[in-house]
Amino acid sequence: MTQPNLAVVDLNAVRHNLALAAAKAPGARILAVIKANAYGHGAVEVARAMVDGVDAFAVARVDEAMELRESGISSPILLLEGPLDEDDIDAAAAHGLWLMLTTQEQLDMLARARPAAAITTWLKIDSGMHRLGLPLSDCRDACVRLAAMDHVQPGPVLATHLACADDPDDSMTRRQLDAFDAAVAGLDLPHSVANSAAILAWPETHRQWIRPGYMLYGGSPFERSLPAGAELKPAMTVSSRVIALRDLDTGESVGYGATWTATRPSRIATVPMGYGDGYPRHAANGTPVLVNGRRAPLAGRVSMDLITIDVTDLPDVTIDSPVELWGKQLSVDEVARHAGTIGYELLAGLPRRLGRSYV
Repeated sequence: MTQPNLAVVDLNAVRHNLALAAAKAPGARILAVIKANAYGHGAVEVARAMVDGVDAFAVARVDEAMELRESGISSPILLLEGPLDEDDIDAAAAHGLWLMLTTQEQLDMLARARPAAAITTWLKIDSGMHRLGLPLSDCRDACVRLAAMDHVQPGPVLATHLACADDPDDSMTRRQLDAFDAAVAGLDLPHSVANSAAILAWPETHRQWIRPGYMLYGGSPFERSLPAGAELKPAMTVSSRVIALRDLDTGESVGYGATWTATRPSRIATVPMGYGDGYPRHAANGTPVLVNGRRAPLAGRVSMDLITIDVTDLPDVTIDSPVELWGKQLSVDEVARHAGTIGYELLAGLPRRLGRSYV
């Protein structure tokens, strides 16, 4: 049976973006972030494509790590949220997972544990994001506690997360970096500060470990278009096809709520792609779509299984004309802006209903 909608993932583009991250931070070790099914691209397939070029992978939770282990990925895997219960510590010991420690409660949990093997740790310091991470003042005591645990490998990586690195003009990144540096001064331990935006725009954050995530998939991590993101190659193209065409008179409307009304005689193309396939429900009228490689505007509200496009100015459109929702010719970030969201959400939210293919 034919699948009308398809996300094609270009693994060479992923490798290109990984090489770009490495080139921006020469000498730094690479922790490739492949949480949320590699931002919707397929964690196993993406990990296999990058395994020779990274030092470790990062996921959010144990179940994501176990999917990789069961698929034969033997590289180190860091759990970014740390252990959520004692079973996570046992899983880390059994499967060679690394733990990010983000709270005193997690430190206490690890101190009580008796895992079957010594565990490698990262220590997250809250320099201003205020989600997870130990207070700056607790950094040294935490390092002393970890050093006293005989079931923990010596020398944690000291990490922090930047709140505003996606805006090179925002002074908060400098304030966070200064706060982090003051907290860890004199500790002879490796640092990890740089996320995707910082890798591209804040070289002083590169340190011993970088953490490329969104940039690996070719999306720009910046809040606006910047030259620093121009070298990235989109890794995913989401495509469909036209399944119906109809002509409307001036004054006729399209879709739920009649949110779009023809201001001239118009031709409307219907495409079997909706929010059930991962296309954003809040994409506004006028959101760009490519039909036969040319831009045309969304016309009418996105429904679960269908969208409608104004192709009045594209007379060559026929049934089965190819449609690109986002990809190499149309940035997922541009589509996301029309939907009032970010490309991260669109990619990470793609359902299994949307078929995937790898090249």
